[in-house]
Amino acid sequence: MKSFSGILSTVLGLGLAPFAPGTVASAAAALGYKFLLHGLAWPLYALLLVLLFASGTAAAGRYAAALGRPDPGRIVIDEVCGQLVALAFLPAGWLPVGLSFALFRFFDIIKPGPIRKLERIRGGWGIMADDIGAGIAAAVLARLALLIV
Repeated sequence: MKSFSGILSTVLGLGLAPFAPGTVASAAAALGYKFLLHGLAWPLYALLLVLLFASGTAAAGRYAAALGRPDPGRIVIDEVCGQLVALAFLPAGWLPVGLSFALFRFFDIIKPGPIRKLERIRGGWGIMADDIGAGIAAAVLARLALLIV
C-alpha cells in the first residue's frame, strides 16, 4: 500500500477497514459532500469527478494488478467516485444525502443488469465503471424520490 496507487486506491487507507470497506468509503464521501463539496460550482465539481475517475482508474488498475486480483475489496476509490456521482448537485440536507447514500450502496451491492455488465470490463476501467453506473442509477432514483417528498 506504500505506493501512490495503493494510497489512492484505498483512499488513504479507508479500504483497509476490517468490515465493509466500500460502505466506509461511501459514507466518507457522503459526509465530505455534505460538509465540503456541495457548495462547489458545477464546473469545479464536474472537474473533480473527471479527475477522480481518471486517476482512480489508473491507480485501481495498477494496484489490482500488483495484488494479483481483478477487483480487490480494499480498492474503494470506485465507491468514493460513484457516491459523488450519486450526490452530484443534490441539496446538502441529511435526507438527500442519506437517500443518495442508501440508493448508491443498494445498486453497488446488488448490481442489477447493466451495472453488472460494466463490472466485466478488465482492469481499472471495470473497477470504476460499475460504481459510476450505480452512482447514475442512484442519482436518478434519488431525484425522483425527492420530487415526491
